[in-house]
Amino acid sequence: MTIHLLDKTLQIEIFYECEDQDLEDNVCLTIVETCPPGEKILRAGETHLFLTPNEARALGEALLIAANRSDAAG
Repeated sequence: MTIHLLDKTLQIEIFYECEDQDLEDNVCLTIVETCPPGEKILRAGETHLFLTPNEARALGEALLIAANRSDAAG
C-alpha cells in the first residue's frame, strides 16, 4: 500500500517483506521524500523502517484512534 502526503512530496509505502519472512521485523515502512532540499524534513531521501507485526498493529491502531478523535472533534 502506498500513501502520498504533503502534495505528493512524501511517499509512504507499507508492505510485508516476504524475503525477510524468517525475521521477526518483516513489515516494511518505506518513506521517500522528493521535495526540494530546503523543504526536507528527513536527512535521507529514502528511509526504511522494519516493524514486527505487533509494532505494525500498534502503529495502525494509534493512527485509527487519532483519526477517530479528529472526526469526533470536527
